[in-house]
Amino acid sequence: MTIKDTPEEWEVRGTATPFTGNKTSVRTDDVVMPDGTVVHRDYQVHPGSVAVLALDDADRVLVLRQYRHPVRHRLWEIPAGLLDVPGENPLRAAQRELYEEAHVKAEDWRVLTDVYTTPGGCDEAVRIFLARGLTEAEGERFEVEDEEADMELARVPAEELVRGVLAGELHNNCLVVGVLSLVAARAGDGLDALRPAQAPWPARPFDA
Repeated sequence: MTIKDTPEEWEVRGTATPFTGNKTSVRTDDVVMPDGTVVHRDYQVHPGSVAVLALDDADRVLVLRQYRHPVRHRLWEIPAGLLDVPGENPLRAAQRELYEEAHVKAEDWRVLTDVYTTPGGCDEAVRIFLARGLTEAEGERFEVEDEEADMELARVPAEELVRGVLAGELHNNCLVVGVLSLVAARAGDGLDALRPAQAPWPARPFDA
């Protein structure tokens, strides 16, 4: 048996959107179950996101500390952001986020992994990139606001982040998945064997 996720879509008899926010919305679908019954399924409709595990020459990961109101925590995270434009190229979005949040650019980009963050209640898909060959970006720093205005920036050894993840001290989804994927890739075929930065992404098809 091949262990691989496969696309599938059950019949939807009706749909409604009881809430529409600035970036996301909530949808209610009437979904037909295998036995013919119809049930309501509420979920958040999300444009998708990108995240960047930026690794420097000293094997340190660029991380940001930011307040997240829904969980009432200040979390250590890797740079990330929304795919604001339908069909937006995820690599260009990731490069933009790395510049805006850390004022850094990278020479080598690879796809580290693709994930659905909470598939039981949200359709958000995230592509996590590995970025290497880091240098400071030129020009003015991007002007941040709201929670981002209070962000802290640090470079932390990858092994320290792995320890924090396994100790239950670090909880951000993209950071956890990113650093553990980094370890797995190194233990496997190596970082240079990762998918190219423009690899297809069926969850969020994009323009090249």
